[in-house]
Amino acid sequence: MGWIASERLPRFLFPCLLIVLFGCSSNPPKNPEEHARFERIVGAVESLRKAYVEKDEAAVEDLLLPLERLERLEEEIRKDFSTFSMISLNLFIERINITGDLITVSIRWQGKWRRSPEEIGVEGRGHGILLWSGTQVILLTGLEGDLPFGMATRRAMS
Repeated sequence: MGWIASERLPRFLFPCLLIVLFGCSSNPPKNPEEHARFERIVGAVESLRKAYVEKDEAAVEDLLLPLERLERLEEEIRKDFSTFSMISLNLFIERINITGDLITVSIRWQGKWRRSPEEIGVEGRGHGILLWSGTQVILLTGLEGDLPFGMATRRAMS
């Protein structure tokens, strides 16, 4: 214990010393291929968010696997684009689970939809799951839970 407990080392420096000794690691990821796939998944989620906020229908379609069950999602997104002039959305990844080719991304979201800049708009938040597939190219295959897409339909129903 000698020099650390002595008066020569101020108490506030001890935690800093521990961080320097144990907290700074420059080791590369154990499996670079898995790490790269993880980064592609995070990038796909961000691309979906960005395409939705920028109302880029083609970019949204490029992220979807051409499945019949996703046609309703495309329709709901088109309604949002035509109903709202401004969309702001934040997606927060809470968990990513990879099982073979199936990727489950649990997200928390919050957003605001406005018909015009002067309007207060509709605010929403929730949790949901984005189901993705792929290794090199990550594509959306399904949705579960309360997700932000389809706010125009929700607003019309309430």
